[in-house]
Amino acid sequence: MTSVSVYLLLLVMPFVASKSSSQNPGCRIRITSKGLQFVKLETLKFVEQELENITIPDLSGTEGRFSYSINNVRVTHLQLSQSDLMFQPRKQLVLDISNASISLTFQRKLLYWLFYDVGMINASAEGVHIKTELDLSQDSKGRLKISNMTCDATINRMQAGFSGTLKRVYEFLGTFITTGMRFLLNQQICPALRHAGLVLLNALLNTIPVKNSVDDYIGIDYSLMSQPLVSEDSMDMDFRGMFYSLNAENDTIPNTSPALHIKQKERMVYIALSEYFFDSAMYAYYRSGVLSLEIANEQIYEFLLLLRKRVLARETRREICAGNPFLWTMCNVEIHVPKDLEILLRTSYFGSLMLLDPSVAEAPMKLELKVSTAPRFTIKPAGTSVSVNAILNIYLIPPDQPPVQLSSMTMESRLNAKVTLKKTTLQVHLDLKRFRIYSNKSALESLALIPLQGPLKTLLQLTVMPVLNERTKRGVSIPLPEGLDFTRETTTHHAGFILIGGDLHFSKSLREVINKYRPETTPLPETTQSANEAV
Repeated sequence: MTSVSVYLLLLVMPFVASKSSSQNPGCRIRITSKGLQFVKLETLKFVEQELENITIPDLSGTEGRFSYSINNVRVTHLQLSQSDLMFQPRKQLVLDISNASISLTFQRKLLYWLFYDVGMINASAEGVHIKTELDLSQDSKGRLKISNMTCDATINRMQAGFSGTLKRVYEFLGTFITTGMRFLLNQQICPALRHAGLVLLNALLNTIPVKNSVDDYIGIDYSLMSQPLVSEDSMDMDFRGMFYSLNAENDTIPNTSPALHIKQKERMVYIALSEYFFDSAMYAYYRSGVLSLEIANEQIYEFLLLLRKRVLARETRREICAGNPFLWTMCNVEIHVPKDLEILLRTSYFGSLMLLDPSVAEAPMKLELKVSTAPRFTIKPAGTSVSVNAILNIYLIPPDQPPVQLSSMTMESRLNAKVTLKKTTLQVHLDLKRFRIYSNKSALESLALIPLQGPLKTLLQLTVMPVLNERTKRGVSIPLPEGLDFTRETTTHHAGFILIGGDLHFSKSLREVINKYRPETTPLPETTQSANEAV
């Protein structure tokens, strides 16, 4: 290899290494043109309200023998019917309002020669054109924000209607007033919209969850990994989508999931969640030490008293379960369980029990279930499954003595996972489908454990699965601003990720949320001004 080739290789290697080390997102959200058009209606209401509240300074002047003074200028009505909100490549949103009209009223004081007149003037700005461009980016904390905004506003004509005794006298002099009002109004439009975008809308974007706790054990990191990717008909945002243990935030697993590619554009919003998104949640719980459960002897009795009553009539079982809605559901399902799990366990370990002191051998039992490795999600077009490996330790609990371990067995199970999105909460429901146990000591003991597989699987369905589903039912919020909910959700499975499509719904108006989080008066960030604003 020549020295030139070695030199070129050294130049290329850092680039290749940086590309290979780049991490795929755990969550990708796409907003389509349909979603943008839905948001446009609420956006225009917000723009109208902001323009109605603009403050126009008083105006006075003298032209020859004519002196005028106007004050208490108020915007009474806006008509923004011809407008468009669109994506523009290179991370921009564009709001284009054309042929709009703005109605005003103000108090007049006019002096012409010896005539003095006071009254109200109704004026209207016609042919108003407003174009704003908003640059979207990520800030230092990985939060979506409006980083820059340009604005251009023009008014084609201004008309004023006079009333009172001097109406005809002053109509020809109205040009002086309308020219001044046109200039003042034009100077107030862009500052009002710039404050609305850079201050108020950024306050709304601050309601998107970025790094928050999910419960007492884990948190979620929704920070943006790159700048939003904007095309002519969609905007894609890549979020880290990583759960972490609150006790060890930096202890995470590597993201080996494939890249998330969203091709669909029929719905308003799409959310792609990779295997890594769910795996990191399971690892965070595992790292927090909460994936363990103890089943005491009394709990075994509680469920067996109900489930072994197959000889009882259905009506009798209803009476037994009527006081407990949770047990009522299980009582109406025929589950074949041996007469007594404890007897089966003691029979399986008969040899071990015979070697123990009688007082110890007759002590109550306890099952200790602990996940040995973090569960892993597998997402395929056919559905989603979860692989769980755990250790089941069986103890005798003699009074006032240390526990005596009878055995330790390995459990391998596979769960089916159903992922749903309700409003802005992502939920997972788990069902136990496959289950097997084997001894950690010998193959002979594994054969002896075969009769235990059925009753232990039932016990897990009745004790462990409700606990897991109660935890996953609480769900986790997706990164959407407050006030926006999902509706008409559809879920599809792909190789390595789940895609949830849906439409949007405003549970709160944009104005309501902005007023709730309206910041104190702060100076506007420096932005790029258009030529119109410099006039």
